[in-house]
Amino acid sequence: MNPRVLEVMPSLIREVSSRKKSTSIDLGLGEPSLAPNPAYLDEAMRYVKQHGVKYTANAGEADLRDAIARHYGYPNMSDLSNVCVTVGSQEAMYVAIKTLLDPSRDELLIVEPCFPSYRKMAMLEGVSVRTVPMREQEDFAFDAQRIAGAIGERTRAIVICSPCNPTARVLRAAAAETLSRALERRRGDPVWLIHDEIYREQVFVDDAAELARRYPHTIVTNSLSKSNALTGLRLGWLLGPRAFIEQAIKVHAWATSCADTFAQRVALAIFRTPGALQEHAEWYRERRRGLLETLGKSGLRYVSPDGTFYVCVQLLPGSASLDAANELIEKHDVVAIPGAAFGAAMEGWLRLTWVASPDLVAEGLARIADYCAKGAVA
Repeated sequence: MNPRVLEVMPSLIREVSSRKKSTSIDLGLGEPSLAPNPAYLDEAMRYVKQHGVKYTANAGEADLRDAIARHYGYPNMSDLSNVCVTVGSQEAMYVAIKTLLDPSRDELLIVEPCFPSYRKMAMLEGVSVRTVPMREQEDFAFDAQRIAGAIGERTRAIVICSPCNPTARVLRAAAAETLSRALERRRGDPVWLIHDEIYREQVFVDDAAELARRYPHTIVTNSLSKSNALTGLRLGWLLGPRAFIEQAIKVHAWATSCADTFAQRVALAIFRTPGALQEHAEWYRERRRGLLETLGKSGLRYVSPDGTFYVCVQLLPGSASLDAANELIEKHDVVAIPGAAFGAAMEGWLRLTWVASPDLVAEGLARIADYCAKGAVA
């Protein structure tokens, strides 16, 4: 067996979610509850009925790559040669790490709390990893100076997820400016920023940063999973400078050949429809308003979400988040994800999704609050 594979643990998020009962209130897995718009699926089906489901170019359909590049219009990345279509954003992130980083020399710096796959992908490649935790006392806000200060001699790339899974915090424009300036002052090879933008369409603040608009050595990963409730379609993309994308396409090609042809046609229909990527955005904004009212009455300490469809709530001091998550399932019939899954900085917290009906979210929060209150009495 490959020792690197043996060292990588399975997903704690999936492990906890798999214990869900048929009666459970599920505030666990990060999956939209909305149904996708069938018009895009119908459009794709009309295409494949006429043309079949054949291979596309390794990098993806030229029309789709062009549509993605034009939609975002990032400086010096607005051409189809700046796009590689991938099997979801997770493959996009893996390709970015494998393409950029030399295991014998380079180090990946990860801003935590964060989705655990970044570290595990790097481990599979034998790439050294360090983390820079954001502070609990600052509600895990992105601290640009702290990130810049953590850069070491071997740091070649930094992964930032904004809006963030799990904290729901957003990297603000001022922080992005501070970080970009710090990186530009450095001598030697550039440090790359890998911006995971998968929750880009669920932003609730006005000054969210798009790093690719400010810092030229930025790579962007994204997908249709969260924006259009298409998690199972597995259609994502990489956006980056042409020289990087040329090499990334090789990695992608040998790993998967090409993304699913039907999925690419669905994506093309979405990108050709004005406003389609934002068609669920108001639903999330409205649900967030109700969530904040419920949280305000709960007595729980929480981090107000700048984006995503998550909220983090704090357990009692000294609580182990995995133990709490297990007990909540067994005794309170609520599924919540332990903060420990996202790094040591989030131990003592739970990550909750709020895509279920407002009544179920309110009941789940009430049960969590009751669990915490009983712990305080005990």
